[in-house]
Amino acid sequence: MLDTSGYLIAPDPGAARLTRAVVGTDQNGAAINLNVVEERPLTIYLNSQEIVTAMTIGDYPEYLALGFLRNQGMLHAGDVIKGVDYDAELETVVVRTEVQTTFEDKLKKKTRTSGCAVGTVFGDMMEGLADVTLPDTQVRTSDLYRLSATINRTPSLYLEAGAIHGTVLCHGDRPLVYMEDVGRHNAVDKIAGWMLSENIPAADKTLYTTGRLTSEMVIKTAMMGIPVLASRSGFTAWGVEIATQVGLTLIGRMKGQRFVCLAGEERLIRDADPSQAAEEPQKARRKASQ
Repeated sequence: MLDTSGYLIAPDPGAARLTRAVVGTDQNGAAINLNVVEERPLTIYLNSQEIVTAMTIGDYPEYLALGFLRNQGMLHAGDVIKGVDYDAELETVVVRTEVQTTFEDKLKKKTRTSGCAVGTVFGDMMEGLADVTLPDTQVRTSDLYRLSATINRTPSLYLEAGAIHGTVLCHGDRPLVYMEDVGRHNAVDKIAGWMLSENIPAADKTLYTTGRLTSEMVIKTAMMGIPVLASRSGFTAWGVEIATQVGLTLIGRMKGQRFVCLAGEERLIRDADPSQAAEEPQKARRKASQ
């Protein structure tokens, strides 16, 4: 089993309440026992305003709430957070700021996107992107290959049960924080909440995700100030367009020796021979894809 001691936060696929044992039958009618991912509601408040109810696996609710509010533009760099209160019985998180804030007008403009679970953004989700300037950070392909090999072998709910997305904050060739959830947006928001809580700089980081590289994923990464976004999955055209617009290096279909870069190619340092990179072993693929 891969040593996860290098992570600041690593997945815990054996944690209580994250999965449930169920019994089904296979294609031959034989009984089969499976662990499936749990999902439960979490209602997020900003001060006295109810913002959203998210379906989530239930871990790191405080980070999820902070990251969601930050990535939706409801928390800004100058806001002073007085407290983050989680009530497990009521399944609510209340984020309290020094200045009371209301978002009724913004909530009226809420639209559905292509995301899973909390796949909602607001009608003005492009607002603020014009002010985003990402650092001209170079990316070594040797780091990408090592990250992919490590992350795809890390014990996780993604590998254990499927039906879940993972997002990993990385520095160089080291994965730092690995968050999972039923929606890829939730997993990214947990990363954003952790970075906000710990005051972590973003300019030298890479964000790796198991999910699709959609417009919202690109926007969230850019708004977090992270200059590189990589995934084992594919792209959407709008995601590529926005990445090009904001100067984000976008890398997808990253499996074993292969990847595709559709934005920020000029920042890649090709210092590794792809033929020398390890192919992805069968056992490293999530169960749902086998």
